[in-house]
Amino acid sequence: MADPQATNGVPHVSTPVIETPLLIVGAGPAGASLACFLSYPPYSMTGIMISAASTTSQTPRAHITNPAAFECLRDIGLEQTCLDQAVRGDCMLHTRWCHDMTGEEYARLYSWGNDPKRRGDYEGASPCNHVDLPQTVFEPILVQRAAAQGWDIRFRTSIVDFKKEDDGKILSRVRDGLTQAEYLIRSDYLFGCDGARSQVLRQLQIPLIKKPGQGLALNVLVKVDLSDFVEARKGNLHWVFQPDKEYPDFAWCGLIRMVKPWNEWMFILLPKPGTEWKEPTHEQTLQRCKEIVGRDDLPIEILDVSKWYINEIVAEYYSDGNVFCLGDAVHRHPPFNGLGSNTCVQDAFNLAWKIKHVSQGLAAPSLLESFSQERQPVGQGVITRANQGIRDHAPVWREMGLMEETVEQRMKVMNSLKTASPDARARRKRVSAAIEGTSHEFHAIGVEMNQRYESPAVYLNDEIKAGRTQPEWPEDAILYHKVTTYPGHRLPHAWLNQAMPLKNHTSTIDLAGHGRFCLITGIGGEKWIEAAQKVGKELGVEIHSESIGWGQKWVDVYRDWERRREIEEDGCVLVRPDRFVAWRSMELRDDCEEKLRTVMKSVLGRE
Repeated sequence: MADPQATNGVPHVSTPVIETPLLIVGAGPAGASLACFLSYPPYSMTGIMISAASTTSQTPRAHITNPAAFECLRDIGLEQTCLDQAVRGDCMLHTRWCHDMTGEEYARLYSWGNDPKRRGDYEGASPCNHVDLPQTVFEPILVQRAAAQGWDIRFRTSIVDFKKEDDGKILSRVRDGLTQAEYLIRSDYLFGCDGARSQVLRQLQIPLIKKPGQGLALNVLVKVDLSDFVEARKGNLHWVFQPDKEYPDFAWCGLIRMVKPWNEWMFILLPKPGTEWKEPTHEQTLQRCKEIVGRDDLPIEILDVSKWYINEIVAEYYSDGNVFCLGDAVHRHPPFNGLGSNTCVQDAFNLAWKIKHVSQGLAAPSLLESFSQERQPVGQGVITRANQGIRDHAPVWREMGLMEETVEQRMKVMNSLKTASPDARARRKRVSAAIEGTSHEFHAIGVEMNQRYESPAVYLNDEIKAGRTQPEWPEDAILYHKVTTYPGHRLPHAWLNQAMPLKNHTSTIDLAGHGRFCLITGIGGEKWIEAAQKVGKELGVEIHSESIGWGQKWVDVYRDWERRREIEEDGCVLVRPDRFVAWRSMELRDDCEEKLRTVMKSVLGRE
C-alpha cells in the first residue's frame, strides 16, 4: 500500500522498488520498435515496457510502411515477417477519385512507386519497397518480437509521474489499470512513447510548436465486399465526391482506405468546412457509408467509429537528460504521405545504438543529446509535409466544383467538364494539373528518404576544410531522393554481388548496420581496414569493414556504387550503426589509423 507521505509527488511504498535499466512507456510503433532494436543482438538490452491500453491497437490507423522504416526493420530480421503479413503488389497501384466505390470514376494516379515513370527512382533509393501494413498487424509483430527477446510487457499499466533521483536514475510511479494498485519502477532511462497525450512529455514541460489545426475527421471501419468492383481499378486510397447530393455536415467528402483487400475498409469522413461539429447517429453514419459504396444491395457492417484531430504539432526538443520522448508524443499530424508510424520506427532506430554505446561506456553521455538534434528537424518536416498533403487536395476540390455551395452549382461545373467549350477545356487542364499536384503525397520518396543529420555525432571537419559544402537537395526534394555519401546523409543503396555468386545480390545497406560501425573502402584501401581493426579494438567498439571493387569480396556489378560513392576507390566511408554516414575520406591518407581514431572519438564524444 502507498504511504500517504510523498516526495515530489511520488508516494513511498512498503514493497520493494522494481529495478530495471530501461522503462518504455507506450507499446505502439515507437515504443515497441525501440524495444525490438534495443534487445536484438548485439545490443541484447531489455527492460519493462508498459502501455495504458489493454492490448495492441484495435484500429488500423497507420498503414503505409515505407522503405526508410523497412531498412530499420530489415536490420533486425523483421522485414520478411512484416512482408508475409502485409498487402503489397498491385493492391496499392492507384489513388482514385470517384463518385462512389462502385460507380463513376473521375481520375486515377499511380501511387507508392507503381508509376512506370518513377519505378527506377524507387528501386535506386532502397532495397525495400512500400507495403500496406495496418497498425493492427504491425504492432503485434513488434510486441511479440520484443517479448521473445526478453522484454517484460505490461498492458493496462500507465505512468502516473516520475522524478529524477540524486544518482541520476529515474523513479517512476505506475498504476495497474485492473487493480488500481500503484508501484514504483527505478530505471536508468525512461522513454516516453505514450502518444499524443504523453504524460512523460507533459511532466518534462517540453514546449510544443503548434500551428492551427484543420479540424477533425471521422474514422469508420467498414466491412463490405467490393471485390467485383475494385478488381479493374485497384488501389488502396479512393477519394469519393458526390456533387449531386446534399453534403451532410459530418461527411462532406470521404477518403476510403483499403484495410483488407477487398472486404474491409476505413472510411475517413471529412466534415463540411466551416460547420459546427455535431456527432452523427449510427443510422446517419451507416446511410452515408451506403452512399459512398453506391449500391443498396451490398451488405455493410460498421465495425468501429472514432474521431481524430488534424494536428500540426511538434515538440521543440525530444529529450531531457536520460528521459527521451519519441513517436507521436513529439510529432502529431494527419496520415497524409503515410509518414506517421514510419517516423516512429526511425526515431527508435536513431536512439537505440546511442543508448547501447553510452550505457556500455563506449560513448560519452553527450552522444545522447544528438538524438533530439537529429530527429527534431525530421519531425518538423514530417508534420509540415503531412499537413501540406491535405492542403494539396484543395485545388482538386475547387476545380471540380466541389466547393460550390449548392447541388445546382456543383453539377453545373461537373457537367461542364464533359463539354467542348473553351472554358471547359481550360478547366479540364486545371483539374489535370491539380490531380498531378497531389503526387507530392503519393510519390514522395524524397520526403521519406531525404534526411540530413547535423550534430556532433557526424564528423564534418574534413568537408569544411576542403570547402565541400552540403549537397543541394533536388529541385523537388519531396518527389526525388538525393543520393550522396556526404556525412549526415543516409548510406546510398547499391546492389553488389560476389565474384562467384552463391546467393542473390546484396545491398550496401546490408553491409552496414547490425549494431556496429562499418567502414567501406575499395581497391587500395587495405590500410583503412587495418586501421578499423586497430581502432575498434582500442576503443572497444566494433568497426566492421568491407571492400568493394574488382577482385574484392564484393563486386560492383552494376557500377552503381562507383557512381554513388563520391570517393576514390582507396578512400573510405564510415557508416554509423543506424546506416547514416558519420564521415568519409575522399582518398587514402598517410595517417589512416590516427585519422580514424580522431573521427571515432569525436562521433562518440570521447575526445
